[in-house]
Amino acid sequence: MSAVVRSRVLAILRQETVEAAAPDQASLVAAVKLVKPALWSGLGGSKDGKLIWGDCQGSGANPYRLAVDVDTVGSKCTCPSRKFPCKHALALMLMQSRGQAFPSADVPAWVVEWMGRRKVGAVAPTSAGGTPSLAAVVEEPEAAPDPKAEARREAQRARRDAETSAAIRAGLTDLESWISDQLRAGFSGLMANLQARCRQVAARMVDARMGSLAARIDELPARIQAVPAARRLDALVAELGNLVLMSRAWGDGSAPDPGLRRQIATTEARDALLADPSALRVTALWSVCATREVTRRDGLVAQSTWLANHCEGPTFALLQDYFPASAGRRSAAFVEGEAFGAEFIFFPSAYPLRAQIVQRCEVGAASQLSNTPEDPLEAYALALGREPWIAEVPLLLPEGRLAQAEDGAIWWQGRARALPVLAEDVPEVALGLPLGRAAMIWDGHLGRMLEAETPLGRIGFHG
Repeated sequence: MSAVVRSRVLAILRQETVEAAAPDQASLVAAVKLVKPALWSGLGGSKDGKLIWGDCQGSGANPYRLAVDVDTVGSKCTCPSRKFPCKHALALMLMQSRGQAFPSADVPAWVVEWMGRRKVGAVAPTSAGGTPSLAAVVEEPEAAPDPKAEARREAQRARRDAETSAAIRAGLTDLESWISDQLRAGFSGLMANLQARCRQVAARMVDARMGSLAARIDELPARIQAVPAARRLDALVAELGNLVLMSRAWGDGSAPDPGLRRQIATTEARDALLADPSALRVTALWSVCATREVTRRDGLVAQSTWLANHCEGPTFALLQDYFPASAGRRSAAFVEGEAFGAEFIFFPSAYPLRAQIVQRCEVGAASQLSNTPEDPLEAYALALGREPWIAEVPLLLPEGRLAQAEDGAIWWQGRARALPVLAEDVPEVALGLPLGRAAMIWDGHLGRMLEAETPLGRIGFHG
């Protein structure tokens, strides 16, 4: 038998192993769709070839981290799937069976820990309904299009869209009426019972199919509470004004601004974003400023990763991911302060900020962030001019310092302006140090420091 034939037999045997490990045919079909280099990063393998691992970009901001024990076909993945192996693990196995290179490297600590917990001799379960086959994936013919069925589906989609638009319009009308009632009654009663009242109107927004707006209203009391007491009323009035502005800008909902739709109703799916030819794509060197996690009242944890661009294009990017709080704490996919080359695709917006990673890649030499405006609020004014309802904006800060006032408040001070910042985020060691490049999140009333370069090195601020 020639070497070529022997190589083909080995490949088929590995493919059959993957088929036998798949829990069902649907998982195998889904795995084939993930065998795309653009979706993977951090691929590696142990020196003895018995372990392979990598990160697979899913629908959220953070990729799934997984490893496969080649000997036993066992796997570990951070995705929430209840199938074992999941489609990501199957895809990793398929990539190996098809000759994908896994650079030899030291086994990561998390893989070592996982292997230590595994039972010796454990094997992946197989489906009781018969062994899935890749042949079905390749050879299964596509059903001929049915014009009548497609017409029915299109009619159903149009009807659902019309019902959703009507529900949103009615919900926004109710929201404006509620705000008018608060204005007539005075804000003292609202401030005294803000959490309960916001929770009540947020529930109405959920019923009106406005999940994003409901979350924003539900989180309003916490944002107001973070503002210094003397400025809380101003912050509340400003946010109520933003809500009315969003309602009026929505109009009849026939063709709302994409950024506004994201603030009110829902976010575009990853597949739809990638298929949008008009979406802004930026390949650059990105550095991770900070990762923040906030547990929302709806039981979801919002994980936000802020990145700074060292090349041409938007100065910042925001990767946003959500997962159930019941799933436990999820480790961040990025290390604060690290830099990497990647292509980002930005969600359609007049002020591009939220994005997703398309793929990691090599980029040419990039300079340090420069052209920092003397007044950081120039960027905030620009953002408001494009999206007046925007809740918070990342700012690049010029040289300055963090100082503490007599009343205990912390201020960032530059040559042209001073801005109050959230005191609980600032470590004592940062007070008084000269700050070089720094970044903060500004909501119009209070800043939250993300990172800063100091003579002592980079400082990260954790909320």
